[in-house]
Amino acid sequence: MSSNPEDQKLQTLALATMVRSDAKSSAALRDSTGRTYVAVPVEIGDFKVDAIGAVLVVAKASGITGIEAVVVTGEKPSEGAITLVKTVTSAAQVFFATASGELLSL
Repeated sequence: MSSNPEDQKLQTLALATMVRSDAKSSAALRDSTGRTYVAVPVEIGDFKVDAIGAVLVVAKASGITGIEAVVVTGEKPSEGAITLVKTVTSAAQVFFATASGELLSL
């Protein structure tokens, strides 16, 4: 669980993005400079990217060099998705926001 107010902001961004886009999940990422990015899963025919994969694409396209934290809402991310985050920055925190609003460290 995180008591960091910056992680709570990520949770708010992720939840708002999920609701606004009517998606089944979303992810919000804070990079090592404090900038934030949000994304939802993308499914077009056989092409599928989960929320973490989508937010990583957006963040990497913006030139991030490190990740502080990622918060996922809706569907819990796969181990493979978590590994993607850790590949970019091994010390990055990954959280899952439960329906009750609790942030669980993954």
